[in-house]
Amino acid sequence: MATSTPATDPLAALTAPGARFELAEEDVLGVRMRVLAARPTSLSAFVAASAAHGDREYVVHDDGTRLTYAEHARAVASVAAALRERYGVRPGDRVAILAANRPEWLIAFWASVSLGAIAVGMNGWWAGEEIRYGIADCEPKVLIADRRRLERVADADLGVPVVEIETGFADLVRYAPDAALPDGPGDEDDAALILYTSGTTGRPKGAVLTHRNVIAMQNVQALLAARATAHLPVNAVAGRPGRWLVNSPFFHVSGLLAGAVAALADGHTMVLFSGRFDVPAVLATIERERCTNWSVVPTVGWRVVNHPDAGRYDLSSVTRLGGGSAAFAPELVARLQQVFTNAKGAMGVGYGLTESGGVATSAGAAQLEATPGAIGAAVPTVQVEIHGEDGARLADGEEGEIWIRSPLVMLEYWRNPAATEKSLTPDRWLRTGDLGLARGGQFFMATRRSDLILRGGENVYPAEIEHCLDAHPDIAESVVVGVPHPELGEEVKAIVVPKSGGALDPRGLSAYVGDRLAYYKVPSHWEIRTEPLPRTPTGKVIRAVATGVRGADLVEE
Repeated sequence: MATSTPATDPLAALTAPGARFELAEEDVLGVRMRVLAARPTSLSAFVAASAAHGDREYVVHDDGTRLTYAEHARAVASVAAALRERYGVRPGDRVAILAANRPEWLIAFWASVSLGAIAVGMNGWWAGEEIRYGIADCEPKVLIADRRRLERVADADLGVPVVEIETGFADLVRYAPDAALPDGPGDEDDAALILYTSGTTGRPKGAVLTHRNVIAMQNVQALLAARATAHLPVNAVAGRPGRWLVNSPFFHVSGLLAGAVAALADGHTMVLFSGRFDVPAVLATIERERCTNWSVVPTVGWRVVNHPDAGRYDLSSVTRLGGGSAAFAPELVARLQQVFTNAKGAMGVGYGLTESGGVATSAGAAQLEATPGAIGAAVPTVQVEIHGEDGARLADGEEGEIWIRSPLVMLEYWRNPAATEKSLTPDRWLRTGDLGLARGGQFFMATRRSDLILRGGENVYPAEIEHCLDAHPDIAESVVVGVPHPELGEEVKAIVVPKSGGALDPRGLSAYVGDRLAYYKVPSHWEIRTEPLPRTPTGKVIRAVATGVRGADLVEE
């Protein structure tokens, strides 16, 4: 395992035999891995244990809803009974959830996994065509969705029972008020969750995460939190649950696993901000709810530190900042700690993917400031290596593909064995497609997956947009690329060539894509050309030549 542990690092004591986070080696799907020795084997155990927090708030929603742990546990049990008895949901069946971040989303999730069913976190930004594809792909027994998203498919027969949250979910909560919580699945390697990732081939793929994967992610987070506070007196951290601001969507590992699951497992309160991101509104929420923790992406971070009113709010309650999804510039790390003064020195950034179950490496504030480009060291129980094109492990300093193996790594892609075989080796290494290098136990990102556009923390694969554009009756060919943006990181640009005699209008093209794909995939920049796009002898568009980054004479097949 590629990690380095300084002598002063409390990690050794926290993971020693007999300690709370004692580590052991066990078989995980036929491969020996390091795991947390004492762990629950079902997510339903988290819900059962959480009921002991009683009247402590689990969820605070910006619509005024406040849900206690006791209320949440009762609601989960009732909804689970309704799913089983009304809709015939059994272990292994799918329950699709399509909604903004709200308490009902979480109740539906916990009820589904407690039954041994598979919760499907559908992308709440999807357009109608994408929603229809997701439903057809996962074939749920029931769809639980809010009105706004159902309006996108109002003219379609989804072929599945639908519970509209605004009008029908309360009935599920009242269905069996005295029901007992289900026991969960029979095996920790049973599937618990499907989260869709943007597809390199034009269609999203469903990453299947097991109960073991989700629990292992929580284990790692709890261990890293204990490590970060190990220097504090016991009475300074004991019995003081945090109040976590969560604005990342639940259909992402950051919002669901790093937010909702981790908060419930350790008895924290989640403060949900579910509307369009607005700096004053978010900072006012932090001030009003006395939030202690917040995880941000670089796009959000820059908007906060550059906002002229950031200093007008009382942000002293925030004692810990986290982040991920893209590299954090040293200047951004420093400025965030100037805005959130009580979080100085307590900022951590992680690297990971949906397929890796969340976090794989972690770096603290000092490291981020001192070592630009670092994504940190491998976290406990996670192996990270750099491999060459031939699959061989590379030495320190050599650039190659980042491979990850751990009990967090996904089981497979849903009903997609070809994609699974391409991404997972027989001995359970995940080929991330990201390029990087290792140096002294620390990892550095060299570049992202080929052609990927990272817009405001969202992965955008050009192929998906190109397939959409190529279906336009007046487009002969297209290529999609990323262009720099000071806050979002990148924006989407489309270069299109009209068919002979055709005419293209950027406004009409934007509307065309917006009707079919999520808003963040709609190109912000359009370039209409009359000359054919440059291609290799085998017909592949040469992006670097199309954008002028390289000359045609410098490109090899």
